[in-house]
Amino acid sequence: MPHIHVTCAIIERNGLVLAARRRATMQLPLKWEFPGGKIRDGEDPGECLKREIREELALEIDIAGELAPATHHYPDFIVTLYPFICKAKTFGFKLAEHAEAAWFPPGELAGLDWAEADLPVLDAYLDSLDIRHLVKDLCPVLCGIRNTF
Repeated sequence: MPHIHVTCAIIERNGLVLAARRRATMQLPLKWEFPGGKIRDGEDPGECLKREIREELALEIDIAGELAPATHHYPDFIVTLYPFICKAKTFGFKLAEHAEAAWFPPGELAGLDWAEADLPVLDAYLDSLDIRHLVKDLCPVLCGIRNTF
């Protein structure tokens, strides 16, 4: 069974996240996914991601972080996703591969019909947001406590 290695971008901009919907003629038709693409032999995953996002969306990104890779077994192939949290340098994009793409508030992402391989990536991303918000909310409290000693 073929095993493909794919990068995917969780692209943030102004509090929104970009999701892309696969075309009806593609494998996993009309499923939502984080955009990205196959890693070429010897290619750095981060460079692969930037190349794929330029090719698929005509969008420039900066990589801000990584999440743990996620492997999913489909009936005909295995895919390992290498997710990166990215910042979009611009808001606009042009579709070259997908049926559609849109910016969503993070709280609305779970309501989309995702490709199964992207679901653990989505969960990890949303969990990371909860941690970021918790740290952001608690930091002033903890810093205040620390300063009283």
